[in-house]
Amino acid sequence: MASFLSQVGEAYVGTGLEAAHLNTVLGVKGGPVETAWATALATPREGHVGFVVIARPNFPVQPMTLFVNKATIASPAHGNITWGAAQLGVASGVLDAVAGGDVDAERLHELLLIAAVWVDPGALDADAVYENNRAATAQALRNGATYPNAAAIEELLALRDVPTNGYYTPRSLP
Repeated sequence: MASFLSQVGEAYVGTGLEAAHLNTVLGVKGGPVETAWATALATPREGHVGFVVIARPNFPVQPMTLFVNKATIASPAHGNITWGAAQLGVASGVLDAVAGGDVDAERLHELLLIAAVWVDPGALDADAVYENNRAATAQALRNGATYPNAAAIEELLALRDVPTNGYYTPRSLP
């Protein structure tokens, strides 16, 4: 992994209510990511409380990861699946990225990660939420690590007339 100040990644995994849409920002301590990380942790809003991701109680993942929910917690069940299954999926995905070399294991204590995570308020299958968030976290970190070598601008421009995502596809598309 090359030296960097910060890197941004994105991934979408799964279908339906249990799909995961994740954004990651990985950066060095002392840089702008640390400021954003500390600010998000220190300024919770109703329905949006950033918290440190753990692999189990008293074992935060490395790099230290802040979970930020993109969907307002809508019910006790939504809170449980967000703070439980989705959070553990992020934890495992971060560790998968470290094990796979997409996050430099030699620099873990120098880095901070923000994971912005979408969990649909209607999600019911905790195991699917866990698996999708695990895969999306690892993919977002891989995408961030490879961004300079990712899709060429020609590939992106080819998509401008056929955009789609997990929530909407224009009717005018083939």
